[in-house]
Amino acid sequence: MEGAVEFLRKMLRLKSVNPPGDEEPVAKLIESLLQNNGIEVVVKNLGENRAYLVARLKGSGKNKSLVFTGHMDTVPPGEIEWEFDPHAALEHEGRIYGRGASDMKSGLAAMAWAMLQIARSGRVLDGDLVLAATAGEEVDCLGARAMVEDGLLQGVGAMVVGEPSNGEIFIAHKGALWLEVISYGKTAHGSMPDQGVNAIEHMNTAINRLHERFQFRFSPDPLLGGPTLNLATISGGVKTNVVPDKCQLQIDIRTVPGQSHGEIIQDIQALLTEIERESLAKFELRVLNDKAPVGTPADDEFVKLVQGVAQDTFAREFGLQGVRYFTDASVFSVAAGGVLPVVIWGPGDEKLAHQPNEYVEVEKFRSAISFYKHLAEKYLGA
Repeated sequence: MEGAVEFLRKMLRLKSVNPPGDEEPVAKLIESLLQNNGIEVVVKNLGENRAYLVARLKGSGKNKSLVFTGHMDTVPPGEIEWEFDPHAALEHEGRIYGRGASDMKSGLAAMAWAMLQIARSGRVLDGDLVLAATAGEEVDCLGARAMVEDGLLQGVGAMVVGEPSNGEIFIAHKGALWLEVISYGKTAHGSMPDQGVNAIEHMNTAINRLHERFQFRFSPDPLLGGPTLNLATISGGVKTNVVPDKCQLQIDIRTVPGQSHGEIIQDIQALLTEIERESLAKFELRVLNDKAPVGTPADDEFVKLVQGVAQDTFAREFGLQGVRYFTDASVFSVAAGGVLPVVIWGPGDEKLAHQPNEYVEVEKFRSAISFYKHLAEKYLGA
């Protein structure tokens, strides 16, 4: 594994904060590692210094392919001052600090290094090992959507997402449905409110109606529990002496497998339409983000295989868990008709994601390389 840690540090020094993204230099770095080792590498430009990478170690074709996937973009470092420079990739007391160290460049780098080790061994697997490095996961899953359009999922048997799991096995994650409700009114002088239609007051009615009447239709998930709804941001009005003619509310809904995002949208729209019939209110409902929940059955053969490889690698038993964040697997799973076995496993700690002083433990990063390598060899065979 000589050179793996320095490769991760190089990746962390490349700023790929989203927005704007700037993932192409990260893709080029991965390409420079994998090319000339019998690995087919394609970097597709997505415009404005953005790109995705697909690397393929060809197998004999006897088995379906295994996809390792991770995203190259990160969130901004934030306003809170870091103890270490978020883009210096400083190694200190067995940890590497930097934005993306946990979420999720450590997982992506470990996957790339595991692929390199298999390629250098000369071993021919029975199926293709594919590395899919995506762009834009932190905002709009731009890269994953482009990969689906380009036919990445053809012949895929299973997928591993290298998002931070602190070395635990996640087989489910919640979906995300972000909605914006816009209330329209009629402006008027603040001293004559009867001449206007107050958009904020009608939004208040909508909020109360959501609390009083809206109910999710769902069955509790054994790993994820139930869905949640968070009223996240609200804005409206221009001046104290003006009746507001517009008010905007953004809602963050997290869903569990089995729920229909379409039904949720219909139910909320029905409440808004009801208020419109009762008053002078006018509403618009917009979808800002629509990522499906993902869940793989605990008795799936791929899940059992992952558990076995993890137990062999780390000499302990592993249970199965779910996680609240969403991943690119939302896009990939929907494209595959919801039947693609997906496991989330990464060396980063999900509790450090998007936090100041984000880090990954060097030993966990090194162990991740071994885990990914053994998993690919076990699943794809030879």
